[in-house]
Amino acid sequence: MNIVEVHHLKKYYGKHRGVEDVDFHIKEGEIFGFIGPNGAGKSTTIRCALSLIFPTEGSISIFGLDSIKDKVEIARHVGYLPSEVAYYENMKVKDLLAYSMSFYGSTDPKRLKNLTERMDLDINRKIDDLSLGNKKKVGIVQGLLQRPKLIILDEPTSGLDPLMQQRFFDLIEEENAQGATVLFSSHILSEVKRLSSRIALIKDGRIEDMNQIANLQKNHYKNVRLTADPAALDQFEQSSMIDVKDRFTNELHFQYRGEINLLLRELAQFDVHNLSMEDPTLEELFMEYYVRPSDEHPSS
Repeated sequence: MNIVEVHHLKKYYGKHRGVEDVDFHIKEGEIFGFIGPNGAGKSTTIRCALSLIFPTEGSISIFGLDSIKDKVEIARHVGYLPSEVAYYENMKVKDLLAYSMSFYGSTDPKRLKNLTERMDLDINRKIDDLSLGNKKKVGIVQGLLQRPKLIILDEPTSGLDPLMQQRFFDLIEEENAQGATVLFSSHILSEVKRLSSRIALIKDGRIEDMNQIANLQKNHYKNVRLTADPAALDQFEQSSMIDVKDRFTNELHFQYRGEINLLLRELAQFDVHNLSMEDPTLEELFMEYYVRPSDEHPSS
């Protein structure tokens, strides 16, 4: 079952592009990573899904409900942490959280106590006395209070110190283990790689690729290190099969795209001393998509 379905979403702000023909789905119970640099369209997509803004074209369904017509019912089961949180600054944290809980009818004091203790949050302080990191903690607790079926996180770790980031990751993984579906939007690849099994890459308002993280790495080039005599490397370096990155006296570093057996047959002509082959890191793939022009992207 798909918890979220985005179909041909387009959003323009006047003549300015927000997103262009975005299309993806999120399965029940998965942690779905949404990767892209600032300005790529991540927050616009999320705000359209929550009907905080309205699409220019396309449609979004959540829990099988229309994101616009059924936005009130959807909101009852969604926990949302925006990239930037803003509150009534004269309120105390405990009053703000009590106000938030009132929207859901029933309250669970044990749930509130557990979350605030996990995030080391002093609920007796005023909002305007809090640092950016502590305001982000308030947003995390607020978003998880009602045990949401869908958790939407937009750049959630900005302002959190490393200890709080670790606690936050643990908390999200626990919520997911108990059945919550998670949309995790970030430009920090290590976070997405840790939490997500499937990701969508967005650039300039368009989805560039959507895949399992493992498949995304395996279906692209290989990083190869070849050690051989200099004369052999001189000859092999001229091959059109490879994209040379570094050359040393007895070692050649290159990228290879294609059938591995073809490369091995080519190398069998030489006296190879050593050979290593690795999948690209997620960081390298990120650079492939976001540094090169769109029409130069490798095929998956």
